[in-house]
Amino acid sequence: MENILKIVEEISGELDTLRKFIYDNPEIGFEEYKSSRAHIDLLEKHGFEVECPYLGCETSFKAVYDSKKEGRTISYLAEYDALPGIGHGCGHNILGASATGAGIVLSKLIDEIGGRVIVFGTAAEEVGGTKIELARSDELKDVDVAIEMHPGDINAVTPNSLALATRRFEFFGKTAHAADTPHEGVNALDAQIVLFSAINALRQQTKDGSRIHGIIKDGGKAANIIPDYTDSRFYARSPEKKYLLELLEKLEACAKGAALATGCEVKISEYEKGNDNTVRNLAFNEVLKEKMEIYFDEEVKDIELLTGSTDAGDISHEVPTLHGYFKIIEEGSPSHTVEFRDATMTDYAFDQMKKTIAAIVEVGIEILQNDEVYKKITDEFKESVKSGKIIPHK
Repeated sequence: MENILKIVEEISGELDTLRKFIYDNPEIGFEEYKSSRAHIDLLEKHGFEVECPYLGCETSFKAVYDSKKEGRTISYLAEYDALPGIGHGCGHNILGASATGAGIVLSKLIDEIGGRVIVFGTAAEEVGGTKIELARSDELKDVDVAIEMHPGDINAVTPNSLALATRRFEFFGKTAHAADTPHEGVNALDAQIVLFSAINALRQQTKDGSRIHGIIKDGGKAANIIPDYTDSRFYARSPEKKYLLELLEKLEACAKGAALATGCEVKISEYEKGNDNTVRNLAFNEVLKEKMEIYFDEEVKDIELLTGSTDAGDISHEVPTLHGYFKIIEEGSPSHTVEFRDATMTDYAFDQMKKTIAAIVEVGIEILQNDEVYKKITDEFKESVKSGKIIPHK
C-alpha cells in the first residue's frame, strides 16, 4: 500500500498537468487530437509502446507495457472526449488521467510480478466510440480484465447499465394538395402517427426497466401538402441485451405495420451506434470494493442498476469488466453540467483521483497474483455467457 501511494505521489504532478491540460482544451468525440496526444506523450515517457491511430481512429490508441515475464494482462480504459458547449461536464479529463495514471503505476511494479498492462485510449465515448469497435475486434483476446473508474457524486462499485440501440424510420409516400386532391396522396406523416401509436401500445407489454423514446425529425414541409417523406429517430433500452434484440424486432414490426396501413414504403436503419448493457461481475466487484475501502474514508456503495448506457457495457460482454465510480462532487449533483465540469478541477477531486488510482492498481495486482480470485471472476463470467446474460460479439 505505502509503495503504491508513493509511486502515485511521484507522478501526481504529471497527472495534475494532464487533467488540467485536457480541461483547458476540450475536444468533442473523434476530434481529441490534443487530448490523446497528451496521454500518449506521458505513457511513452514512462516506457509504454503506443499504437496510434488505433482501430481506424486517429484519436484512439493502445499503450502497452510488457514485463517480458509470463503473466496476465490488465487493461485500463481511458476516455478524454468533451461535451459540446460545456467542455468536460462528464469528467473525462479526470477519468482519462486516472486510467493512464493507474497504467503507469502498475508498470512500475509489474516487472517484478510478471504480465502486461495496457492502457486503451478510447475516443468518443459520448457519441458511440472506440470501445464498441474494440469489443467487436480481436484485440481483447489476450486481455484478462478491463478496468475503468468514472467520476461521479458517489463512490461505488460497478452497477449494471442499460443496453441501448437506435432505429431510424423513414416513410416514403406521395405528395398531393391537402385540400384539392388529398385522395391522390400517400401520407408519410400518417405512417409516423400510426408508428407512434403502435409503440405506445407496445409499451404496456414490455418488461420492467425497458425504455422506448423517440422524436419526429421531419414531419413534412407545409400543412397544405400531403407529406411524401417523414423521418423519426428512436432509442430503445433494456437491462438485458438479449431482450433488447427482441424489442427491436417488435419496433421494426410496428414500422412495417404502419407502412402497410398507410400505403407507404419504409426504410429502417441504425442512425447511431448503440451500447451493450454492462454486466457486472460480482466477484470482481468484491475485489474492487475491498481495495477502495483501503483508501476511501467515505462509503463505497453497491448500486445494482444505473439507468443510463455506456460503451463499457460492450467490453463487459468480452472480458470481466469494472466500471465503478469515485466521488468528486456533492451527492445528488448531476453530471453533464458546468458544475460537474468545474468539480473535476478541485483539490478534493484530485485527491479522490489519486485514491482511485491506488485502489485500481491494487485490483490489478490482485488479478496478477491471486489465481483463486481470478478463477472465481472468470467462472462467473463463463456462467453469465452460458445463461445468456452475456452475449459475446463473436
